[in-house]
Amino acid sequence: MTPPQRRDRMIGLNAAHFRLAGEIFRFGVVGVAGFVVDAGVLTLGLYAGTGPWVGRVLSYLAAATVTFSLNRAWTFRDADRSRPVTRDWGVFLLVNLIGFACNYGTYAALIASVPLVREHPVLGVAAGSLAGMAGNFLLSRRYVFRSRYKTAVPAHD
Repeated sequence: MTPPQRRDRMIGLNAAHFRLAGEIFRFGVVGVAGFVVDAGVLTLGLYAGTGPWVGRVLSYLAAATVTFSLNRAWTFRDADRSRPVTRDWGVFLLVNLIGFACNYGTYAALIASVPLVREHPVLGVAAGSLAGMAGNFLLSRRYVFRSRYKTAVPAHD
């Protein structure tokens, strides 16, 4: 056994732990891309006159489309592909409603109560994105992107 293998075994790490850490890292990177899309579409919407409320719904839907696609292709690339992509997209939107509620609720509360955020809505988008990220990861991993492999780190089956 090589020294890194021995160290990993001593602290209880296995391939499933590393796979989970990789998924979390990739999910975070995809989240950053989603934030860029979300903020960009919101900014364009504000310039187009949608206002901060409708503009945010549109920007969220655009970001959700991008994050679903990237998570499917990269973050959870080993996920079961037996369901049609349209069904996975629908399940993704459904389970992420909880994340959306946290995301949009945080955004709305900050827009309504913090003048700095009201003046710079992108700050509210950032706070909302963080609020919804953990729930979205767990729900997406469990209900949308189920793995084809069995892991020692369960997806809370």
